[in-house]
Amino acid sequence: MAEQGTNGNGAAAAQKPDGQNPIRAKIVNQYIKDLSFENPNVHKLIASAGDQPSVKVEVNVGAHKINEELYETSIEFKATASNNIGTIYVLETVYAGLLNIESMPEGALEPFLLISGPAMIFPFLRRLVADVTREGGFPPLLLDPIDFGALYVSRQQQRSQGSGRANA
Repeated sequence: MAEQGTNGNGAAAAQKPDGQNPIRAKIVNQYIKDLSFENPNVHKLIASAGDQPSVKVEVNVGAHKINEELYETSIEFKATASNNIGTIYVLETVYAGLLNIESMPEGALEPFLLISGPAMIFPFLRRLVADVTREGGFPPLLLDPIDFGALYVSRQQQRSQGSGRANA
């Protein structure tokens, strides 16, 4: 079993018990890859606010290799608020982080990039979403924490069921 801790610069580090190089992962950079905020019915909403809005949220994660030790992990986020008047706002963004990962076993890389990577950048996405909705003239949309582990497991199950159906 590996011991985990930090290496003093905020990066995650785990020492392998067999004396191999420790696994190191740190955020090199974070950025907005895409951002869109639409307020299509502002004139109708000024005249009458309408019913209490409902908000539909969609989240997806992705990752890919940049070079030998640099990987990009990203969170695709979409929120649509609507009520009886129509669409109040649509917020779509892709928020990403560049991760420097050293000495990680190949089998652990995908789960790390799709679970731990998004968890590391999520607080910054949460802040961005709150700021953009507030600046759009609405109460800030405060996101609850997301269980990226459960999202990953769900996707793996969907993948295995999809391949099972294709083979049947």
